Amino acid sequence: MAFARRGYYTADQVRAAEAELFTRVADGVPMRRAAHGLATVVARELAERTGGVAGRRVTLLVGSGDNGGDALWAGAALRRRGVAVTALLLQPKRAHAAGLAALRRAGGRVLNAGCAVPPHPASIAALDADLVLDGIVGISGRGSLRPVAAALVAAVRAPIIAADLPSGVDPETGAADGPAVRAAVTVAFGARKPVHALAVPHCGRIELVEIGLRLPEPEFAALEPAEIGARWPVPGAGDDKYSQGATGVAAGSARYPGAAVLCVGGAVAATSGLVRYAGTGADAVLARFPEVVATADPASAGRVQSWVIGPGAGTDAAAAERLRTVLGTDLPVVVDADALTILAADPAPLRGRAAPTVLTPHAGEFARLTGHPVGADRVAAARDLARSWNVTVLLKGRATIVAAPDGAVLVNEAGGSWAATAGAGDILAGVIGALLAAGHDPAWAAAAAARAHSLAANLAAAPPGIAAAPPVSAGTAFSAAPTTTPATAPISATPLLEHLRPAIATLRATAPADR
Repeated sequence: MAFARRGYYTADQVRAAEAELFTRVADGVPMRRAAHGLATVVARELAERTGGVAGRRVTLLVGSGDNGGDALWAGAALRRRGVAVTALLLQPKRAHAAGLAALRRAGGRVLNAGCAVPPHPASIAALDADLVLDGIVGISGRGSLRPVAAALVAAVRAPIIAADLPSGVDPETGAADGPAVRAAVTVAFGARKPVHALAVPHCGRIELVEIGLRLPEPEFAALEPAEIGARWPVPGAGDDKYSQGATGVAAGSARYPGAAVLCVGGAVAATSGLVRYAGTGADAVLARFPEVVATADPASAGRVQSWVIGPGAGTDAAAAERLRTVLGTDLPVVVDADALTILAADPAPLRGRAAPTVLTPHAGEFARLTGHPVGADRVAAARDLARSWNVTVLLKGRATIVAAPDGAVLVNEAGGSWAATAGAGDILAGVIGALLAAGHDPAWAAAAAARAHSLAANLAAAPPGIAAAPPVSAGTAFSAAPTTTPATAPISATPLLEHLRPAIATLRATAPADR
């Protein structure tokens, strides 16, 4: 069964698609479509937040170019619905002429925002609204907000709705190196851009408005919950413990026995296959998971279909030898934590390796592996490492990047940062290893594991009433609980692990019934 994935498109791809669209429709139609969708979202937000639309107040922050035009046309539509609309023009001489005329015809108020900092009191007073619409810059914008725009945005106390993307955030990398808009909602026009996956804390909830674009293959994509749920391995009528894949885990040590427990726990929870543990933490592992088969080292572990190595395993000569042994097999291997530190010092065990290898660095581990920081473009950084080392790279973060050696990229936006806790990465490594043992492609296994892992973290952080029915099929993040709700609470790795099976069940519930 083929599944559509959520694609993200670069500014160049979108501009090319827009140019093609302009050959099929009358001038101005794409902007009017975008503005109609934007006005519809704003009206819905007004109704939900204030109980109505007519008589409410909306202020537009209007820059030059098409994004400003989108905001002005949307403002005209809102004014016709009885909304009091004020436009603050940041560059009056470059404001979109047709949109500005439409707003004035509809009875909207127009103010020159001026060029001084602090802004004129009238401009600050205009920000006292029910909602503020960000139409400052669009996909061609680069860099942080300029001083006047930054001062106005800083003075906003109402929720902000961004037109296409939050101004001041890079549309390609999601980086914000200075003042930038933090929107409650972002209305994407025609296509989702990289910023919508890489900078969700700035974007807020993302609404897509279709304007008729014919799009190419995306820059990167996200797995939809239905695909993960449909393809997640579960036992069939002819399966036994061996046929579902045996996962080998070489993790933990006398100093860090908990890492072994958590990594094994991720593998045990992820599938119904067999888990073999090889290491010095057998007593702790078996006390928690008696179903695991434990041995002292990988060489005596017995037959497995994948290996996970590194969490809490140490970086001494013995650990380095275990890593060489595991990487010397023809099996898929997940290299995590301490094993990444060993590889950073000596990547030779990877040279010439043909079997799939998944590296799972956080930013610090990435810097050790490559000799330089990740930088602002996390997708490019992960791609470069994957290509140059011929591995699959899972670069951890709220937006987790999974890059394959061929340049393909999947992204998982976690919907929150609840998994930023000690031991959570050990669990993730175990889940990836179990999916590899079940026969899945390394990039898919890493991305699917990241989605289940982040959902488990969000479920664990949510109160029981929310956790029972997480809205995984709506919005960008597919999160189990909004990150801003005061009902959520910090978690540790143990409750995350306990919520992994409910997270998998939730994902499977979204799959088509005929799977």
